[in-house]
This record gives sequence, C-alpha cells and structure tokens, in this order.
Amino acid sequence: FRFNTMATILQLETATQVCSAAISINGETVALKVQMASNIHAGSLTLFIKDVMDTAGLGFSDLDAVAVSKGPGSYTGLRIGVSTAKGLCFALDLPLIGIDTLQMMSAGFLATQEDYKGLVCAMIDARRMEVFTALFDTQLDYIGATEAKIIDEHSFADELSASNITFIGDGALKCAAVIEHVNASFSEQNFNSAANMSKLALKAYKNAEFEDVAYFEPFYLKDFVLTTPKKKV
Repeated sequence: FRFNTMATILQLETATQVCSAAISINGETVALKVQMASNIHAGSLTLFIKDVMDTAGLGFSDLDAVAVSKGPGSYTGLRIGVSTAKGLCFALDLPLIGIDTLQMMSAGFLATQEDYKGLVCAMIDARRMEVFTALFDTQLDYIGATEAKIIDEHSFADELSASNITFIGDGALKCAAVIEHVNASFSEQNFNSAANMSKLALKAYKNAEFEDVAYFEPFYLKDFVLTTPKKKV
C-alpha cells in the first residue's frame, strides 16, 4: 500500500451499543454517522460506511487506511467491526489500525475539556457492578493496565486521594452511587464515537503502527460466555 502525508482514514466503532463510522482527513473528522441502539451493528455498519463515504465525496480508492475500535467491549460488536475492517483492508490493500476503545473514549472527553488537569477513567459496562476500565492522564498515557474491575466503595481510593478523576462511559454512571469522593466526577456524555479516533488514528498511521490483517483479533479482555435463556414454565 502507498503512504501519504495527508492521510484519509475510514474509522469504525462497534465496541458498545453505539454503531459509528467516520472519515478523517489529516486527523480531522470530515464525515460521521452514529447511532445508539441494541443489535444494529450487523445490519447498519456497511450502510454507515457508505453514508460517510458519500458525505465526504470519496471513493474507496481515496482511502489510505482503515481504523477500528479494537476493544475492550461487546464480543459481538467487536467481531462485526473488526471483521468488516479486515475485509476492507484485504480487498483494498490498505493498512489496518487498531485503536484502544477506552483510550478513544478518553480522547473524546479531553477534546471537550481544554484546561482539564486531572485523570480520566473510561468505563465500559460489563455486567452488574463490573466494568472494563483504564485510567489515562491528559496526554492519553495509561496509568496502570486495562482491566475488568468490580466496582465498590474502595475502588480507585488511592488515585482519588492524589488526583481529580472524571469517570466517563456507559459504565461510569452506575458507579456514581458507589464511588463517593470529593475528587470524583462523572460525565453523562457518550464518547463512543468513531470521530474520537481521528487524532489517534493519524498518529498511528504516521508511526506506521499497523496491525497484521491476517491475524489481528479484537481485545476482548474476558472470554466470551454463552448464556442459555431460561425456559418459561
């Protein structure tokens, strides 16, 4: 594939209930389609891709790379997004960029908070009081590892004693009643949008941080557990 200094990147986000596609040119979002609903990814993602391509006035030959939200998140959603991205990269001979979903969410938050000085804790709802989570500083560097974490009143106690933390994502609001600290704040805004990949995708493209299209797998964080619905009596 060719390498351009002005990168045109198709970006896909399917890690949560949000289904989203975007086009960025040189790190700026020029087209976006986003919808939040359950179980729409399989039927909607290719339509969203066509929509943003048409909006941007581009053909597939104009693309320089495809970026996809790689997780953690929904098993099914991630499979759909990654398989779609890999198929496009195979067909078009384009490089594949994997973007950490939690880092992408934090990038979206920080873009709205120009003078923010604290840490960002991105959370994706798992089940009950469990979340997929990671802490980031304002440079989007990781503070500790990404983890599946069961939240209680002691969660993040050490970090909160040292710094302000804003908790974001669909897993954050359920934790608001549990994490009670003067340095804790919670954002209701949803940052799961392909538009929030634009700067991260450009950086990865310029640094040639590409995934192996044949072997790339989403970052599930936890094994998929198949549950059988209870039979009605």
